[in-house]
Amino acid sequence: MSVIQACIADDVGWLQLRQALWPGDESDQLREMRAFCAEPRRYGNFIARSAGGEPQGFVEVALRRDHVNGTDSSPVAFLEGLYVAPAHRRHGVARALVACTEQWAREQGCSEFASDALLQNTASHAMHGALGFDETERVVYFRKRL
Repeated sequence: MSVIQACIADDVGWLQLRQALWPGDESDQLREMRAFCAEPRRYGNFIARSAGGEPQGFVEVALRRDHVNGTDSSPVAFLEGLYVAPAHRRHGVARALVACTEQWAREQGCSEFASDALLQNTASHAMHGALGFDETERVVYFRKRL
């Protein structure tokens, strides 16, 4: 397995993996990917591939300068998305992807790496813990229509 920076917005493997995590309009996905590639110091995008070139997983991280719950510094690297194809899970793919984003975040001057997960997504909570993240707080969001 190798992990490389995703910097070509029309990378078919990256698009396929994104579609698996966030099903939606392909043109919207490509537009967002192009925007990420245009700002490599704000967004880090990495793809894990097998020796034969098969896409195994991807990670996207963004620098956030606004307040990030549970952190004390700015900017903060924020894990926006992480996905490993089912056939490649439990083989260190997520760990390798996160290691690349951690290095990228250090190069951008970050001292903290944050993420979030829905309260009911216990599999994500376990994965975060296995990757070295500490839970900082739980929150429920509210809204009121006006």
